[in-house]
Amino acid sequence: MRMKRRIGGCQHTMQEHMEKCESERAPSQQSATGSSLLLLHIVMLSLLAHASSASSQSWDGIIISQADYQGLQALKHALDDPRGLLRGWNDTGLDACSGAWVGIKCVKGKVIAIQLPWRGLGGRITEKISQLAALRKLSLHDNSIGGQIPSAIGFLPQLRGLYLFNNRFSGAIPPSVGNCPILRTIDLSNNSLAGSIPSSIANATKLYRLNLSHNNLSGAIPRSITRSASLTFFSLQHNNVSGPIPDTWAIGGGSSQVYQLQTLNLDYNSISGNLPPSLSGLQMLKEITLSNNRLNGSIPEEIGKLSLLQTLDLSHNDIGGSLPVTICNLSSLVELSLEGNKIDGHIPDNVDGLKNLSMLSLKSNQLSGGIPATLGNISGLSQLDLSENNLTGEIPATLVHLTGLTSFDVSDNNLSGRVPLLLSHKFNSSSFMGNIQLCGYSITVPCPSSPAPTLSPPLIPTRRRYAKLSTKAIVLIVAGAVLAVLLFVLCCVLLCCLMRKRSSLGKKNDGGASATGREEKPGPATGAEAESGGEAGGKLVHFEGPLAFAADDLLCATAEIMGKSTYGTVYKATLEDGNQVAVKRLREKITKSQKEFETEACELGRIRHHNLLALRAYYLGPKGEKLLVFDFMPKGSLAAFLHARGPETPIDWATRMNIAKGVTRGLLYLHNEVNMIHGNLTSSNVLLDADNNAKISDFGLSSLMTSAASSNVIATAGALGYRAPELSKLKKANTKTDVYSLGVVMLELLTGKSPADVMNGMDLPHWVASIVKEEWTNEVFDLELMRDAAGTAAADELLNTLKLALHCVDPAPTARPEVQQILQQLDEIRPDAAGATGSSEDGGSIAAASHPQAMISSVGSFEFIDSFEL
Repeated sequence: MRMKRRIGGCQHTMQEHMEKCESERAPSQQSATGSSLLLLHIVMLSLLAHASSASSQSWDGIIISQADYQGLQALKHALDDPRGLLRGWNDTGLDACSGAWVGIKCVKGKVIAIQLPWRGLGGRITEKISQLAALRKLSLHDNSIGGQIPSAIGFLPQLRGLYLFNNRFSGAIPPSVGNCPILRTIDLSNNSLAGSIPSSIANATKLYRLNLSHNNLSGAIPRSITRSASLTFFSLQHNNVSGPIPDTWAIGGGSSQVYQLQTLNLDYNSISGNLPPSLSGLQMLKEITLSNNRLNGSIPEEIGKLSLLQTLDLSHNDIGGSLPVTICNLSSLVELSLEGNKIDGHIPDNVDGLKNLSMLSLKSNQLSGGIPATLGNISGLSQLDLSENNLTGEIPATLVHLTGLTSFDVSDNNLSGRVPLLLSHKFNSSSFMGNIQLCGYSITVPCPSSPAPTLSPPLIPTRRRYAKLSTKAIVLIVAGAVLAVLLFVLCCVLLCCLMRKRSSLGKKNDGGASATGREEKPGPATGAEAESGGEAGGKLVHFEGPLAFAADDLLCATAEIMGKSTYGTVYKATLEDGNQVAVKRLREKITKSQKEFETEACELGRIRHHNLLALRAYYLGPKGEKLLVFDFMPKGSLAAFLHARGPETPIDWATRMNIAKGVTRGLLYLHNEVNMIHGNLTSSNVLLDADNNAKISDFGLSSLMTSAASSNVIATAGALGYRAPELSKLKKANTKTDVYSLGVVMLELLTGKSPADVMNGMDLPHWVASIVKEEWTNEVFDLELMRDAAGTAAADELLNTLKLALHCVDPAPTARPEVQQILQQLDEIRPDAAGATGSSEDGGSIAAASHPQAMISSVGSFEFIDSFEL
């Protein structure tokens, strides 16, 4: 897959922009002496290179050495170049280090980097590559190069990075690769390599990234790799590796040795044996994924020592025994998947020690006992699967406290009793089926309304005059009386509500104020519909829109908690006529005085734009309660849309780009038309309608709050990973801090990762910048997007959107673009079908940038990556 963008008349790939920074750091030297003709030739080449906007390298004027020239020529002849991209590698070699030879970087006449990814190259790599003695980086990934990896690579003493992934290499990994003393990265993934993993590979004592996934490698895992103190990332997934995992991890380095391994991925192999206890010595470990192997034995108690572990996936093995209590010590764990094993015993009662857990899957095991009530204490739990076990007892009522639970399955167990009401309403019957004694989760499986009457005679004889009515008759009489009373009360309530509604409708028809227009001047009740509601009074103020309801309709509506935030609690309210609205009940003691509140609320009620969530009404209760009423968005938040969906619900690139544009248009309207700073833009505050159109929410709410409450919101945004770094000093949001938050949301759309997650000790922007800088860009994008974009124009769009997003999160506020420029660039990356740039609901339009090419040039390079402190 080739990603390129026409910038200033020249085509640049992403690698050229990333590696541009590295080449410019090479020391500049004076030109070597030579004949006047040769000197003139070099000067002419230098001037041409300087004049060309495509050339990013500062040439030191030294001609390439003969050995390096011969090595490059041999490589050129060994490669197939159907596009003719290497045609510029001419026979003279005079300008090889000037930047004229595509993909070549030099220092003092020595080639230090060959960077030719996504070029459609075939053929093979010549053994004469060893003549490039100063080579530091060999990057040929995402081509169609085949044959064997030459053993001559092991004779490159300066080699630091070997990037050959996504090619067609076959044969064995040459053992000589371990001879490179300062080699840091080996990525040979997605090839057809076979044979065993050479143990000599661990001789590269600086190696910190080893990716051999998606090949045909066999044999055992070398013990030498388990003793590597520098290795940070090790992936062998989707191979044919067999035998046990060596139990020699972090052994032999002494007590003071710190082992750096953070990711161990051995999915989809034929690995057998026990899970080695020595893994507990890898104190930096954050991810263990060993699914779809043949592991047996039990989970060692030592696993509880991995305090930084975030992902543990042992699914689909033959692991037995009981769950060790120590596993609940993994307080950083986010995902725990043990499904498809033979684990028995009980779920530990101290399972709430997994306080950061988001996903728990214990499906298809042999667990018994009850479901611990302590599961309800894990507030962030979003996915819980306990199906296909032997669990007994009732479903704990504490599980209703898990408001973020989006996936729940306890089917095919031996559970009994009534399903908690909120769970039965939230999840369909398939989540509970296969439990014969479980009831109340479907209208076809109701619970008995009262205990079954006894048919046995009384134990104590009674007097004759009290024996006229049987026990059954007495029970039926009492039940009938209670039912009659309940029906009477219900009729009274319905009649009361009906009369109040007619009364309120009469007041409207007799001259109630109509919906407000945007031209009206602000004021607590000016241009809006105000009415008293409820027996104790209260004030409901409507703004323009299709919804019209009385205060009693709102207060009597059925409500379901959707979430909680710094401002308060959000409910989904279903009105008597079936319409649904979102109601935000503001927390007490955080809002301004009533007069100020009403003035600011009326200002917010007038804001209308297609990508902003409209405030439809507010209610002031007699006891000081304050409710804000908004349109209900059926798709929920962007955060849930991205991170709480199942694998069966993919999100394509067109949808994500449409969301990014919608958020940008809404933010532009706030900045330019309303002169308002959002200050808390997150994916949780971006809501989606039925057509996946983005609606920014929570804008302007800070104007309703006290200054202390607003500061708390900024701090919360920082904790979630959206806060611009300068806010730690400024304490006040501005347009540039909003742009930073927008950039984080864009990165979230591109990567599929949540900014709340810390990756390798970095937040999302720094993690993406580090991946781009190390040229692992294919690991940045969500796998769904990579599959969709392969071989299409979307590949270019992904790359350029990534560049733009990284500009938005630049640590320097002045380097970030304006929102208007961002929207212009997004429209150029992927033009809308209708060519529209968005408009407000009242017909206002957003002006395009006056100089579109200027913006393209400004985001055409990755030089700014160096501004991130990685």
